[in-house]
Amino acid sequence: QVQLVESGGGLVQAGGSLRLTCAASGRTFSYYSMGWFRQAPGQEREFVAAISKLGRSTDYADSVKGRFTISRDNAKNTVYLRMNSLKPEDTAVYYCAAKGTNVISTTPTLYDYWGQGTQVTVSS
Repeated sequence: QVQLVESGGGLVQAGGSLRLTCAASGRTFSYYSMGWFRQAPGQEREFVAAISKLGRSTDYADSVKGRFTISRDNAKNTVYLRMNSLKPEDTAVYYCAAKGTNVISTTPTLYDYWGQGTQVTVSS
């Protein structure tokens, strides 16, 4: 069992930056590949970024490539999402998720554990 708690969301103007943090507790954090997803009102949950267990592999949605960076610190049981050049269309609830294999995935249903989410709002 892994418990995930996101933080760092908020209101920011377009072009601004935020760093989301996901703190994990429970089983050994380095056993899990991690992902960030987001969900806007009335829309399905969509993939944002993922990182392998040791951080050697990453993947990004096309919509965030070049603007967002996922990273992790296994010593701190934490995964981060640095978001630069934010756009109004990035507005959503952002969730982190843990997956019990080292194959990173863009598919939400393949993730085993989820946090409660943190709201990101980008004003124009």
